[in-house]
Amino acid sequence: MPEVSVGSQVFDVVFHPNRPIVYTGLLTGHIKAFSYNSQGSPSPVFSVRPSKRSCRGLSLNDDGSKLYSVGKAKALNIIDTATQSIDSRSGAHDAAINRVKSLMPWMVATGDDDGTVKLWDPRQREVAKTYTQHFDYISDFLWLPDKKQLVSTSGDGSLSVIDIRSKKPEPIAHSEDQEDELLSIIAIKGSTKILVGTQIGVISVFNRNKGWGDCVDRIPGHPLSVDALCNVPAGIEGVDYESTVLTGSSDGYVRAVQILPTKLLGVVADHGEFPVERIAVGEGEGSPADEDTAKDTKVKAALNADEDAEEEEALSRGKRWWVGSVGHDDILRLTDLEGFFKESAKDEELDADEDDADSEVDDEEFLGIEEKAEVAEDDGDEDWSDEEEDEEEEISSLKKDTPATAPKPPLALAEHPKPPLKHAVEADSDDDDDDQTKKKNTKRKFAEQEKDSIRKSKKGKKEPQVIDKGFFDGL
Repeated sequence: MPEVSVGSQVFDVVFHPNRPIVYTGLLTGHIKAFSYNSQGSPSPVFSVRPSKRSCRGLSLNDDGSKLYSVGKAKALNIIDTATQSIDSRSGAHDAAINRVKSLMPWMVATGDDDGTVKLWDPRQREVAKTYTQHFDYISDFLWLPDKKQLVSTSGDGSLSVIDIRSKKPEPIAHSEDQEDELLSIIAIKGSTKILVGTQIGVISVFNRNKGWGDCVDRIPGHPLSVDALCNVPAGIEGVDYESTVLTGSSDGYVRAVQILPTKLLGVVADHGEFPVERIAVGEGEGSPADEDTAKDTKVKAALNADEDAEEEEALSRGKRWWVGSVGHDDILRLTDLEGFFKESAKDEELDADEDDADSEVDDEEFLGIEEKAEVAEDDGDEDWSDEEEDEEEEISSLKKDTPATAPKPPLALAEHPKPPLKHAVEADSDDDDDDQTKKKNTKRKFAEQEKDSIRKSKKGKKEPQVIDKGFFDGL
């Protein structure tokens, strides 16, 4: 990740819309411009100092020919990026100017620490319109070109919407107090949803179709304040630019976040202990100098094979998107945005492969358990079959010991043949152990068979007649 040392704390950063040039506004009042190649290596272009006081905000017009700067000096400065000539509007505000935004070729907006918003025509020396609906500093601007509306966020906890075509010096909409400082604002999903970063780390979501009175959703997740928000440009493979944003937080991280559905895609840049103040995205084009650099790179034997492959892959692309992020230090960090998303995609693929591998291992372990269970079941079947064979042998031995025809019972028991057999069976069952339930059932079954055999043996035989003792007395 290329790092550009600018010599002083950076308050704002913007990229040229058509050329690989980045502009920085510094605490010392300097405005420094750097060009960069396809590898992000910087080269100084120019340095101007419109004021000795800090430069807090920068903005470029559509073609990048004019650079607008504001700061603690309370002046609006217009810088020609080709000649570096400066045209100043001294005393543009009564308080230090915090933000500036180029809306149209002949319309610029500024906001100061007292909450005053002013519209300027760069061709005129005097202010065009003034709005005083806020009572605390203006933190950010959002331009909605479809309705010619300017949305401003403030430290007073509210946002307001200005229709620049209206002649009335008041906003067309003003939100309720969000009970927190509003620090940053961008539009997503075709400008139908508006995201606002807050001091407590929550991103508030406003729906234009439902009005500006209050947010419709709140997205927590950032541990500290969301000081900066930035859209992702179109054209990056595999990235939904309408719902993916970059966030800068006071914890020092620049994150890529997918909104609705919400998902953290990863950390783009790390500023360590310094809070992230501003984020911007710029496009870098290839140049003949890059080709020379590529040839020189191939000659260097010190680079290993992986580094050579990365260099060749980077140089083969015609353009690259760079994220410029600044914190409370003198370093401008440039991050290859497309490279970040490609690395994230590779990491997701690796995670998916690892999950598949884990699932395969789990399946193998499960199959191994099933096989062991089947083997155990087969062993159990064999043991059960052995037990059945033993029981059959015991039954056959009992049948051999039992006579074919049961003995004739005594006369007194002729009408009651069951009790003796029953008692015998009960005696045998009492001697059996409770665990040998199957043997017990087998013996009972055999006893019932014996009963049937006894009943069959009685069939066809005449039952004995009992003689009454009184018959002999009569004789």
